Amino acid sequence: MRKPLLTLLSLVFSCGALAAGKTVTYKVDGDAYEGYYVSPGKDAPLVLLVHDWDGLTDYEVKRAEMLSDMGYAVFAVDLFGAGVRPTKDEDKRQHTGELYKDRNKMRKLLQASLDTAKSEGGNVNNAVAMGYCFGGAAVLEMARSGADLKGFASFHGGLQTPDGQDYSKAQGQLLVLHGSADSAITMEQFAALANELEKSGVSHEMITYSGAPHAFTVFGSDRYREDADKKSWRRFGEFLASVTQ
Repeated sequence: MRKPLLTLLSLVFSCGALAAGKTVTYKVDGDAYEGYYVSPGKDAPLVLLVHDWDGLTDYEVKRAEMLSDMGYAVFAVDLFGAGVRPTKDEDKRQHTGELYKDRNKMRKLLQASLDTAKSEGGNVNNAVAMGYCFGGAAVLEMARSGADLKGFASFHGGLQTPDGQDYSKAQGQLLVLHGSADSAITMEQFAALANELEKSGVSHEMITYSGAPHAFTVFGSDRYREDADKKSWRRFGEFLASVTQ
């Protein structure tokens, strides 16, 4: 089970770890949100990291630290609100469902997160957005919005394009990493996205991993697949190196 962000941070700071990282509270339309920022130094390329359906937890913090060790500044965003870290599936569906129904709000929260990263010193002119599961769907939403980033990467994320949307405004390159044994996000949806991106002229790469189910990168879960996780992480590292300066 994942620990809430504040619990994790209290543990790591008490041990003297993660000294470079910090929680960042910011407001959007008067509501408080709590992200996590870590940077190896000035002018490092920025990664905007979007959480999955249980909110910003220790999993995203761990991934942020891994990226910081690779030389990237990272802002792990919060799309649910400070203290909102659902543990029951019905609550997770509620919070993600609200944003799926209100795409304008999702886009506003993503842009506010990018603005917050900039205020913390993040280099938004040399940035990539990436996300897991729900976060992967949010990253594709950001791409469709026309956000001016170098790239967008989805790990086992939702792939369907909402009615009335397309990729005509998309900038930067897309990387989609998907498990071919994913029963939640089907290979039919994967193929449909590939066709859509090709027709739209969007530079993209889409990779599937055999035997990998939904959420195959989540450490410690029964869905975790080490081989697919390591391969997808390695490819993402190569992607970051190729699209950032």
